Amino acid sequence: MSAATLNPESADPMMDINTTPLIDVMLVLLIMFIITIPVQTHAVKLDLPQNTPSNPPPIEPVRNKIVIMPNDAVLWNGNPVNLVQLRQYLDITTTMTPVPELHLQPDPQARYETVDEVLAVAKRANVTAMGFVGNEAYAHEF
Repeated sequence: MSAATLNPESADPMMDINTTPLIDVMLVLLIMFIITIPVQTHAVKLDLPQNTPSNPPPIEPVRNKIVIMPNDAVLWNGNPVNLVQLRQYLDITTTMTPVPELHLQPDPQARYETVDEVLAVAKRANVTAMGFVGNEAYAHEF
């Protein structure tokens, strides 16, 4: 007796395709495709014009001083500025010959976040001659 006579359904040809291996291969290809695609970061850099005061604080040719107050005010040579104006002044100083020194004097009660933002602005402006002044004010803080 043949197998076809014992099980009449097994004699019929198989009409369905096994799609499991195909799905497995497609999932592996999809994962490889996702991993190999670089992360797309879309950023548009715009340099917008800034409002500048009628008489901006002077930029000294030898040294300029940034003071950070406890109320998060940033002073450029004694005049209050925001971070955008600070960046503009720092950009001007980096083009001068010789490059003037930048003295940074944070108040002991100033927030670290503000000091960090000012340092980040100075780094982005490629300031090379910078120093901290007034460190003796911190002697009694610790």
